[in-house]
Amino acid sequence: MRVHKLSLLAVVAVAGLSLTACQGSGKSSSGSGGSSTPSSQSSASQGSGSQASDGSAASDGSAASSGTSGKGTAGGQSGTSGGGRAAGGGSGACPTSQLAFSTSGGMAEGTLLVNLKNTGSTACTLKGFPGADLKSKDGTVSAKRSTVAPVAVSVKPGEETRFTLHYPPNNSGGSGETFTSLVVTPPNETHSRTLPVSINVPVSDGGGPAVTVDPVGTGK
Repeated sequence: MRVHKLSLLAVVAVAGLSLTACQGSGKSSSGSGGSSTPSSQSSASQGSGSQASDGSAASDGSAASSGTSGKGTAGGQSGTSGGGRAAGGGSGACPTSQLAFSTSGGMAEGTLLVNLKNTGSTACTLKGFPGADLKSKDGTVSAKRSTVAPVAVSVKPGEETRFTLHYPPNNSGGSGETFTSLVVTPPNETHSRTLPVSINVPVSDGGGPAVTVDPVGTGK
């Protein structure tokens, strides 16, 4: 009878252990299933975040395109306006073809006035030093610029202005050097006119007074 009871207790103990093991396995399995649910949620969250990021990028691209278009239009309007202001009025420079040239004696010895008359139908402007080259049978002497400051001179049709050429007079008693022509180039021009002159200067070794020219508009 005692043996039977011991056997019954052993069976109960084994059954209890089996039940405990089954419960532990179930819990473990349940825990694994629970962890898979957050993992799904995390994947769904990441997918949702990725879509939002793509949508934001598209929005940024649209704004950039709109901003660029606006800036381009404004720049074009500004350039057109600036071009209009740059084309301001005012009389242009006197071309050589619109001028008549003549010479006359200056008030002081060793000076020659060169007169420039506007023969055109519109006013024009002269400013700066002319080119002045004296020619003789022996060569050419180019006048150097004086220290007189240039001024802008507006010449109306039919009016004239002038400049002064300075040279050392020949008071040496010798024959000197005689220049028979003067080549004049107006300021800011490349075309010249040749005028007949008779200018006698002393012969020197280069250490004597130089031939100089004043700006247009300063001669008297």
